[in-house]
Amino acid sequence: MPRQARLDAPGTLHHIILRGIEKRRIVDDDKDRQNFVKRLGDLAEETETRIYAWSLLTNHAHLLLRSGPSGLPKFMRRFLTGYAVTYNLRHHRYGHLFQNRYHSIVCDEEVYFRELVRYIHLNPLRAHLVSNLLELDRYPWCGHAVLMGRIENDWQDRDHVLSWFGKREGEARRAYRRYLAEGINQGRRPELVGGGVVRSYGGWSAVLSLRRSQERISGDQRILGTGDFVERVLRESEEPLRHRFSHAERSKRIETILKEECEKGKIELGELRMGSRRWEISRVRSGIAQQLVRELGVSLADVARLLGVSTSAISKILQRSPQGSNE
Repeated sequence: MPRQARLDAPGTLHHIILRGIEKRRIVDDDKDRQNFVKRLGDLAEETETRIYAWSLLTNHAHLLLRSGPSGLPKFMRRFLTGYAVTYNLRHHRYGHLFQNRYHSIVCDEEVYFRELVRYIHLNPLRAHLVSNLLELDRYPWCGHAVLMGRIENDWQDRDHVLSWFGKREGEARRAYRRYLAEGINQGRRPELVGGGVVRSYGGWSAVLSLRRSQERISGDQRILGTGDFVERVLRESEEPLRHRFSHAERSKRIETILKEECEKGKIELGELRMGSRRWEISRVRSGIAQQLVRELGVSLADVARLLGVSTSAISKILQRSPQGSNE
């Protein structure tokens, strides 16, 4: 079967899994680990790629990220090639280091963001690189220690992740750690990295239940989300951008809408693009999203990139708002 094209647009949330070729090591020691993490962070800042969760193991790694303006493929190509070249030079080896095709899964942020952060950050514990949660709190090769405030990484979007668990940092950090501890006994969670409908519906038991009730099931191995989310992502990936305005007119109108709505809502454009979930910012974001999609024909993915949220979040904004509403 031919490989499917990657699904990506700037602003898309991805769970990335990259593995060593033939299951071989991708890091041999702490110097390799430092090189891997520094390259990841430097490139994330340069390309405006937002990293939410990550874990580096012996022969593979996990990343939860939102692609920047240049998109995911360019980011991953630069990152993996740069790291592989330096690794090979240091260890006097030749040839590929990673499997030729990294695994990228488009994720429904509203449903799976917290679960993916937990799943990724528990990887060192599942792989027995640490013995317990206390050791994981200080483990330097995983984003969990950053969320706990034990390690500083300017390039990891710590504030956005903690905002899912509480309004104040201390409260959010404690809630996040409790949530992590509750997931330890869940095991490897194959439905989060498996394929098609099994992933989309949370495991075989849910899929079999739907099949018994003869409900139609939609799934895609490149997508983690409910059937409706799968259908929306696939539909948008096939839809051409409408051309009711010239490129120059569209760009000018987009800038005007962003400026006017931010001024009206008394917020800064930078706040809007940081993905904040504060009510005032969410309200302004909703109004802008409706105008950009319904008046200018801007794609959901492009709106998501402009407003600092996921494509699914924009889709839900439009579903909650009556067609043609300007409120």
